[in-house]
Amino acid sequence: MADKPAKVLVRRHSGVTRVTHWLNVLAVSLLLMSGLQIFNAHPALYWGHKSTFAEPWVSMKKEEVGGEARGITTVGGLRFDTTGVLGWSGKEGAREQRGFPSWATVPSYRSLADGRRWHFFFAWLFAINLAVYWLWGLAGGHVGRDLLPTRAQLKPRHFLHEIAAHARLRFPKGEEARTYNVIQKITYLLVVAVLLPLMVATGLSMSPGFNAALPGLIDVFGGRQSARTIHFLAAGGIVIFIIVHLLLVVLSGAWNNLRSMITGRYAITVEGDRP
Repeated sequence: MADKPAKVLVRRHSGVTRVTHWLNVLAVSLLLMSGLQIFNAHPALYWGHKSTFAEPWVSMKKEEVGGEARGITTVGGLRFDTTGVLGWSGKEGAREQRGFPSWATVPSYRSLADGRRWHFFFAWLFAINLAVYWLWGLAGGHVGRDLLPTRAQLKPRHFLHEIAAHARLRFPKGEEARTYNVIQKITYLLVVAVLLPLMVATGLSMSPGFNAALPGLIDVFGGRQSARTIHFLAAGGIVIFIIVHLLLVVLSGAWNNLRSMITGRYAITVEGDRP
């Protein structure tokens, strides 16, 4: 007679993975918030080498509309009224002109110098932490073993099945939950191999000191303003990933996922047989 399914704790994350993960949480959070403080010094984005003030690709500013101050955000040729959040934010009667609101920036008060100090400190922490993760992952086999999809996972039928299962919020159970599924692997690879290095590279290309050491890097991205725009878009991609990641963590078992990233142990359900 079959036993009832039992919960078994399996090792899922190593100590290095857990430490670098939580350091990334800290570094990326403060990088994003201090980056918004820097962006607020000139809340507009351009393409190319120079700022064409009359033709920003993105801008957040205060405008007079019908005799009333409004926060207007433009993206390409589109205009959005974002009063109270972007461009013109704060409580009614005490609003101020700033790209992002004070609650979203570090520091909360307006200071480009302090924003840069916070940003540069956590940028180096983030870059060193990312390098440690990659060196350890490559040397220990974590990247090849846990992040690279297998041939079986990349087969169209399996891949489409995983997409459909995720769309229906059906998550792996039992032995399948021991390792990342193909959607997780591809997503994590895109983040750690594309978005995060892109943020580091574009950030370095905007540093005057680094420009002197490696002047050709800025041209790789099409100019200083293009690098700034790509940096901002990569950060936006990270924010989208974080939102989706947190949502899936909650839906697939918040405590089980959190425990695995604290202790390294993840609970799976296994079937057994009674004698």
